[in-house]
Amino acid sequence: MTATVAPSPWSTPAARGAWRFGCEIDGGHGLRWVLGRNGALGPRRHVGLWCALAGVALGVTLIFWWQGVAVAAALVAGELALLGTVLLLCARHAADREMLTLADGALVVEHCCGTRTERARFRAERVRVEPARAQGSLVELSGEGRQMRVGRYLRPELRWQLAQELRQALHTTMSLQPAQRQNTAMQHK
Repeated sequence: MTATVAPSPWSTPAARGAWRFGCEIDGGHGLRWVLGRNGALGPRRHVGLWCALAGVALGVTLIFWWQGVAVAAALVAGELALLGTVLLLCARHAADREMLTLADGALVVEHCCGTRTERARFRAERVRVEPARAQGSLVELSGEGRQMRVGRYLRPELRWQLAQELRQALHTTMSLQPAQRQNTAMQHK
């Protein structure tokens, strides 16, 4: 009997880089974390699902209509209106996300929920990363009189790891900034 070992199709931490939740942007000059809902359907697919279900329901309704049961059309119209309302509400929140971007000495945090978008910009050297209350609670970013909480789309046991990763990224950015300032000062001379 022989065994074959194939490489895993799942990315490993070494293959993804040093960051579990974030990824490098702009050729390594910044980091971005995108935390979103784990939904199978996007907003467009919700509309496609409604159209497919409406087509089936209307086909069945036509059969009943030809058989003389006209009340079926009213029932299907009510059913499709209710289903459309529910799918519209689901589609509205299907693209909810939190996006954190660390670049150019600033941490920009965006939280999109439905049609609302909250945005805060912090200077990287002034950001504090703390749990909002206790273990497993949201991660609170504060500084310069502003605060935002992130991590609502992560499982509670992973929020601590997100906070650690944010602290590490901010620390790395802060340790690189003086060296970058010296390099740019020498280039301008």
